Amino acid sequence: MAESIRRGLEEAVAYAEGTADENRYGVHIPAEIDVKAIRTKLNMTQEEFAGRFGFSIKTLRHWEQGQRAPEGPARAYLLVIDRNPKAVQKALRKAA
Repeated sequence: MAESIRRGLEEAVAYAEGTADENRYGVHIPAEIDVKAIRTKLNMTQEEFAGRFGFSIKTLRHWEQGQRAPEGPARAYLLVIDRNPKAVQKALRKAA
């Protein structure tokens, strides 16, 4: 058991340091994203959220009302917005 724990810790350290074999690790994008919860957490109106992150207001409203659901790339983008909104905003900011 101790050997298994040691290997797990070594793998975690290698992954954190960026030295792990990336092909061994999968990316998890949730099947469902609560867009309204993300927007609310950021304390933004629908207009602010859509404008800040490049969504159409119509699409955002459809997602929040459950009429449509974000698909793969949009779910991934929303996950990144949820986890690190400042990084997304920085990346999208126009160069001066």
